[in-house]
Amino acid sequence: MNNQNLIIYQFSSLYQILKELELNLNFKITEVLIEKNLNIETKNLNNYIIITKKKILNIQEQYILDKLPIKIFKLIEKLNIQFLKLQFNEQSEISINDYTINLNSREISFKNIKLKLTEKEVNTIIYLSNIRTPVSIDELQRKVWGYQSDIETHTVETHIYRLRKKMLKVFNDDTFLVSKKNGYQIK
Repeated sequence: MNNQNLIIYQFSSLYQILKELELNLNFKITEVLIEKNLNIETKNLNNYIIITKKKILNIQEQYILDKLPIKIFKLIEKLNIQFLKLQFNEQSEISINDYTINLNSREISFKNIKLKLTEKEVNTIIYLSNIRTPVSIDELQRKVWGYQSDIETHTVETHIYRLRKKMLKVFNDDTFLVSKKNGYQIK
């Protein structure tokens, strides 16, 4: 079953051309003529691209086809690239509790509030969230920083202190990352 969906908005001639080629393409093709129907059509889809002649406000995943003429094979190539980008972006988001981490931009977000993170902060959060039990400083040094446990350093404590401070300041959350007697844990 094909899960890539191409929605062609108010572009009937293009729809007719691509519909004839649909069996040879990697996506299901749908035509939408009325803007309010776009939301209905995309509501249950997570892997779609809308081809349109002009940008539509408040609609995600658009490919604006404003430079015509275009060779059909070039258009199909561009659409396949857009679908690859879409797939890559979907795979780059991780949900942890009520937060979403975007691995590409290294941002953690909650209710449209975003916080930029360092690479080590992202790696620490992901590691802690996968373990789900308190993790010792030595283990974090080995697994996240690649340090030997016999090295005396306060790098982990400093990073976690700063991360907790950022989470409190931006999200007013002092319980996301907690310190236990035997290590750190994502709640």
